[in-house]
Amino acid sequence: MCGITGWVSYDRDLRTEAATVDAMTETMACRGPDDRGTWIEGPAALGHRRLAIIDLPGGRQPMTAQTPDGTVVLVYSGEAYNFTELRRELTDRGHRFRTQSDTEVVLRAYLEWGEELAERLNGMYAFALWDGRRDALVMVRDRMGIKPFYYYPTPDGVLFGSEPKAILANPLARARVCLDGLRELFAMIKKPGHAVWDGMYEIEPGAVVTVDRQGLRRRVYWRLETRPHPDDRATTIATVRSLLDDIVRRQLVADVPLCTLLSGGLDSSAMTALAARRLGERGERVRSFAVDFAGLTDSFVPDGLRAAPDTPFVHDVAEDSGTDHRDIVLDVEALADPELRARVLRARDLPVGYGDMDSSLLLLFQAIRGRSTVALSGESADEVFGGYQQFFDEDARRADTFPWLLRWGWHFGDDSDVLSPALTEALDLEGYVAEDYRTAVAGIGRLDGESDFEYRMRQICHLHLTRFVRLLLDRKDRMSMAVGLEVRVPYCDHRLVEYVYNAPWSLKSFDGREKSLLREAAADLIPRSVYDRVKSPYPSTQDPKYGIALQNHAKDLLARPSHPVFDLLDRERVRRAAYRDTPQATQNSRRGLERTLDLALWLDLYRPEVSLT
Repeated sequence: MCGITGWVSYDRDLRTEAATVDAMTETMACRGPDDRGTWIEGPAALGHRRLAIIDLPGGRQPMTAQTPDGTVVLVYSGEAYNFTELRRELTDRGHRFRTQSDTEVVLRAYLEWGEELAERLNGMYAFALWDGRRDALVMVRDRMGIKPFYYYPTPDGVLFGSEPKAILANPLARARVCLDGLRELFAMIKKPGHAVWDGMYEIEPGAVVTVDRQGLRRRVYWRLETRPHPDDRATTIATVRSLLDDIVRRQLVADVPLCTLLSGGLDSSAMTALAARRLGERGERVRSFAVDFAGLTDSFVPDGLRAAPDTPFVHDVAEDSGTDHRDIVLDVEALADPELRARVLRARDLPVGYGDMDSSLLLLFQAIRGRSTVALSGESADEVFGGYQQFFDEDARRADTFPWLLRWGWHFGDDSDVLSPALTEALDLEGYVAEDYRTAVAGIGRLDGESDFEYRMRQICHLHLTRFVRLLLDRKDRMSMAVGLEVRVPYCDHRLVEYVYNAPWSLKSFDGREKSLLREAAADLIPRSVYDRVKSPYPSTQDPKYGIALQNHAKDLLARPSHPVFDLLDRERVRRAAYRDTPQATQNSRRGLERTLDLALWLDLYRPEVSLT
């Protein structure tokens, strides 16, 4: 998995900047606790922190290849699930390998095919190659944006890293956030290429960015495209199942302990059952883990999102598939710990404001890391197969905006409620979202003869797969890598994404329910209770003591009236939320308090320059 970073400066010899390169590299020690390495030569410096997954002794980085025309150096994060086939093909073409790692396969693939190697990879990855033959840096990100990748152009080159913190460790990078960055924080959208920090960018999913002495160039090697879907229902279901079988088989390859994340929903249950069958063929038993909250199952209160607690369904699947299962039970004291909030913020680099859903995920991953190094997750199946309520809500279908925004406020509250009136006016979130929405839908292809309804559902699917899912993938990556856990996402395999995206909505919901294709493809794998279960999102604590703890932390903050957070927030609104008699009465008060505390902590830890112009 790992963390990568680097610096290209055509006007200097970076061998004099080794201390800075080391500092950039060390910011990501949590992403790669097993090893570290740097490589510096002339205008280029690369840094790597390693989480060893495949070929533990042989996959050290930066990895170099000597050619008659110069050295090629690779720093790589992720997994190429088809590396065995690529290695065989490269061997047939005359390449000789020193290791068994997929890293060396990627390096040799670049020597054979250049930048076009990206089209040949199946996996999750972010990697950079310094090509000394032409003094060029080549940066590549996977198709779905599973692995993060940021860059920061400089007057004579570029800085890059798996996370913003690696770039911000270089004195050339300015820790500054302007209005557009704040808009991205509060808008609940993921604008392609936007990194929030001023002057910093994300390499977009499915893109290659090349930097040389002539400047910076970007090439898109993959995008989600509209194509006809000729298969009938039976063929489509069979194809989905065949793809899932192959995907899970590939993603079970590891030289370290592996497990699954099990929520008792359709997505994770199907994946866990497939993994259990595959490992069972090898005489192995799959480990599974689930998150729970102390007392939640006994005192659960149904709401508009969750009809039942996860635990009974989790245990049905664990028993049915014979997994070695463990529930990770969390209490309010742990969730509300200010130091945990600080750890989440350091992992995110930004005050994203997901509250206890981030905190509990970090604690879950931390507990898993004690027993496994790799986990398979059901993340992204809702986006691929159509699992959210907004896919079926008529208001959301008709809305001239991102469909999830309509339901987000209803269920999770409006955390912009605590913003100062001046900032609210300056942000103009409504206008920002509307402009980005028009851009997002403009390039979505339409089939000849496609009905208005089918085309609208295609748009909704496309928006979830290219915008919403990236919010969740980023959350998953940051929380898992903060504890050195690699989380794989089988439902993000681009072959499955392409195939299901182009199936018409009438097929995706042929029985009037969410994720119809996945349910039928996995019908023989899962217990009946899970087959019949209605979609339920990642859990959140219902314990009122959590809201009270938020209030107490906010009261401590209010006692510091000169804190810079009150340049952004309305102190009176924060006070009302902090002193409300029933903090759990509205989601707005809870979400607003979580956002307040995150913003204040971010300002304390990162000391960013915040500009409202």
